[in-house]
Amino acid sequence: MKVTLENRSYLIAEDAGLFESCHASTLAALPEGDRLCAFFAGRREGAGDTAIWLSRRQGGCWRPPRRLFAEDGLAHWNPVLHAEGRRTWLFYKVGPTVHSWTTRLSLSDDAGETWTPPRPLVPGDGGPRGPVKNKMIILSNGSWLAPGSVETETRWDAFVDCSPDHGASWRRSEIPITHRATVAPSSPDKTWQGLKADALWETDPERVFAWDGIIQPTLWEAAPGQVHMLLRSTRGSIYRSDSSDFGRSWTPARATGLPNNNSGIDLARLPDGSLVLALNPIEGNWGRRSPLSLVWSTDNGNSWSDPIDMETEEGEFSYPAIVADGATLQVTYTWNRKNIVYRDLRVG
Repeated sequence: MKVTLENRSYLIAEDAGLFESCHASTLAALPEGDRLCAFFAGRREGAGDTAIWLSRRQGGCWRPPRRLFAEDGLAHWNPVLHAEGRRTWLFYKVGPTVHSWTTRLSLSDDAGETWTPPRPLVPGDGGPRGPVKNKMIILSNGSWLAPGSVETETRWDAFVDCSPDHGASWRRSEIPITHRATVAPSSPDKTWQGLKADALWETDPERVFAWDGIIQPTLWEAAPGQVHMLLRSTRGSIYRSDSSDFGRSWTPARATGLPNNNSGIDLARLPDGSLVLALNPIEGNWGRRSPLSLVWSTDNGNSWSDPIDMETEEGEFSYPAIVADGATLQVTYTWNRKNIVYRDLRVG
């Protein structure tokens, strides 16, 4: 298997003055080859002016992003797009901190031009239901499986939300993990500079390094009912869990040989069963967010290739979103919290 990077990359927002900071992009493929990209942007992560922004790629060009959902004084976070036919679902989080997230949902039937008024995804549930960062998958039995997670003051835990009826109802299944009493920080020379630059909504290092666990799964189904996930962790490596019953129950999360810097990852499965994973191949809790790279597996994630780097400069290149359209891949990611980059990938 060979993955080839196109020489060109595209900035979603050519006007750098639209917002001070942006992060957490999501990508969806539409009919006729169009693409939608959403992200949150505002003064900084967790600020009351952060909003959900959206851009559409049409005719090979990205339209200027527009501010889609906002509410003065309420931080908006982590949009996730899902498209089937002419309909697109947009899930996103609201709340003053990650500890108090709730999930909202809006629908579009015209390729993102207009959207229904946002509503709670699970009425009466104050937790962060549905997808938390990465895309949902459609299982072989037709159900949706959404990769979710929850973050408290000390513990991070992952779960999946399964919907057999296109989002009308949801059933939550937890990912088992044994939490640790202490968490090791990265060495100072390997720590992500964003902690010093107050890029996170939380600015107290003692609280940041107290968090332990796994979040933000990325999913694939290898055979009917055989579902797998890779997860971001606080422990220096990517974790994995597996299900043999369509995501109803999961094995205890375990460390893999893949490094993780406690930042987001995402994976796409190709028609031949190969997997392509976007990640920062850096070990350590809150480690550096460069380089940003791709690795691939031809044996269901049991072994992985050497990385191919997409970004190698000093800075933040993080939170990739990757989707497969046949044997073609598209990826978006955060570029220094100032923009979102879109790239094409060829597989052959």
